[in-house]
Amino acid sequence: MSVTMRDVASLARVSSKTVSNVVNNHPHVHPETRARVQKAIDELGYRPNFSARGLRSGRTGVIGLAVPELRQNYFAELADDVIAAAESRGLGVIVDQHSGSRQHETDVLTNGLRQTDGLLFSPERLGTEDLELLDYVDYPLVLLGERIFGGPTDHVTMHNVSAARAAVRHLIDRGRRRIAVIGVHPDHREDQIRPSDLRVRGYREALALAGLGHDVQLERAVAPWHPQNGAEATRALIGSGVSFDAIFALNDTLAVGALRALGEAGYRVPDDVAVIGFDNIDNCRFTLPSLSSVEAGRKTIADTAVQMLVERIERGPGTRRSPRLYKADFHIVARESTGGPADADQ
Repeated sequence: MSVTMRDVASLARVSSKTVSNVVNNHPHVHPETRARVQKAIDELGYRPNFSARGLRSGRTGVIGLAVPELRQNYFAELADDVIAAAESRGLGVIVDQHSGSRQHETDVLTNGLRQTDGLLFSPERLGTEDLELLDYVDYPLVLLGERIFGGPTDHVTMHNVSAARAAVRHLIDRGRRRIAVIGVHPDHREDQIRPSDLRVRGYREALALAGLGHDVQLERAVAPWHPQNGAEATRALIGSGVSFDAIFALNDTLAVGALRALGEAGYRVPDDVAVIGFDNIDNCRFTLPSLSSVEAGRKTIADTAVQMLVERIERGPGTRRSPRLYKADFHIVARESTGGPADADQ
């Protein structure tokens, strides 16, 4: 037999209403009571009945998450963090992969995801030039990522420019002067706002602040950001004969490919070439050498975005609130690839 809310209430010695308040993350529950109810939920394996809740409230108890591709470790781990954040609030998650299709992204943004109460949306093709699309959104929406700024919706993102600047500064502080960057967008457009453009801006700013020259031969275009492309870009860099003593990869999967190519060519990391990535995916701890990276606050992004969406959902349709922009804190995780310890995990 399935576990009911009444079973949880009985074990926790509270009313069913109190259990409901805990499940729905209402703020006015005493911490000790909340802990007791949560312990009972965990012991019994209770899961809220989203269908029944939807019939009573007109809500499904499910939110949507739309991301470019789950093949990218960052988005897979972001989805995992969003699911955990939603479950802690008694919510389910439907995940959609739009695969970088502009039409798919437009359809999702226009219609939302079926059987969900709101959407967390991370676009790849839509940009600030599509801002007017947000004016027609009639459901709770929180934007993720770096493609659309200045809209009428809440937005949770990261410090791309300053975080990239810190990554390059980390390399400079370790005596590196010929720092290559892998992941520049192939179209080299200056009128776009994309993670690649923002991170390249931080790369260039760090070089300028250190008084280092800007060599375009050290800027390597790569798309998409997959490991094999990072390896191919690094092989091309080596084959060009241009001198370099460090690589800043614009995401960790590119950096993993770079490590492979450097090892094949007989380069010692970090003795000959130091390498740092961006995103701090779980695999960074298991490469050889372990990979230094920028921890850009993925878990905080997931939890903050879910909380913002829940607040929008609870306010109901027709209510207005000024849009909020939140940028998660970041820090450098120095592992073996830049001379740090093998077991750095924060």
